[in-house]
Amino acid sequence: MSEAAPRAGFAAIIGAPNAGKSTLVNQLVGSKVAIVTHKAQTTRMPLRGILMEGETQIVLVDTPGIFAPRRKLDEAMVESAWHRAGDADAVLWLVDAARLAEKPDRPPAEDHDVARVLKGLAAVTAPVFLALNKVDAMPRPPLLKLAEALSAARSFDGVFMVSAKTGDGLAPLRAALAQRMPEGPWLYPSDQAADIPLRMLAAEITREQLYLRLHDELPYATTVETEAYEDRKDGSTRIEQTILVEREGQKPIVLGKGGATIKAIGQAARKELEAVLERRVHLFLHVKQRARWAEEPARFRAMGLDFPKG
Repeated sequence: MSEAAPRAGFAAIIGAPNAGKSTLVNQLVGSKVAIVTHKAQTTRMPLRGILMEGETQIVLVDTPGIFAPRRKLDEAMVESAWHRAGDADAVLWLVDAARLAEKPDRPPAEDHDVARVLKGLAAVTAPVFLALNKVDAMPRPPLLKLAEALSAARSFDGVFMVSAKTGDGLAPLRAALAQRMPEGPWLYPSDQAADIPLRMLAAEITREQLYLRLHDELPYATTVETEAYEDRKDGSTRIEQTILVEREGQKPIVLGKGGATIKAIGQAARKELEAVLERRVHLFLHVKQRARWAEEPARFRAMGLDFPKG
């Protein structure tokens, strides 16, 4: 009996902000490769998590949420999501079923987020799967009704009910994605969990802690840059990062009274980094004001995004 031929390909995960895309990628990969907060639009750039399903390697592309853009960074994020979907071997549309179930009398296709994704999917030629997320938070009858309504709006190559948080229902989803990957050699070593530079991953982890602590005061006015990343001879890593804010008056918010806030952010980020890197980390944070950082072309390139024209 011959062994199965190796397969490898890309599966783009799309959906509205806060649908649970990053949580799903982390759950499927089995380790943290994408930051997760309860704030919408946390993911700004496409991140790749690598899932092995038997002899098949599935490169999961965690895309920014699809929403109505209001600034250039928003435009670039949404455009990036659809670009990755267009290039993928399979597309997975993740839907927050619990949110849609809050208004059972409204047809799902009339929901703004749903309508926006359905419109974009019309141009996608790859197989499209639908996954209703957060099924652990609701009974089955409304889930079946929701699946039926969405399937009436568009045909799918498979419909799944999953919980990105608990992992329920993911086994058949993994198998379905694997079947759609083309035959060919693996794109990454079998033990690699993600394709993201460590400098960038470190910046994302600190930005996650920044969001978790200052989501009300500074929801989207900040970003994090890794200025220096050095693996030391003693086995530890030294990281220097700069937190950028748009206005001078935002610096005290990040710093906190007596530097308490930035100290807490640094401690939490360092702990997370040590768990991910499996080594001791020396993390140094600085805060700088840079007006209109979110409109700098170089910033877009660093995040793997195209600067919008016009």
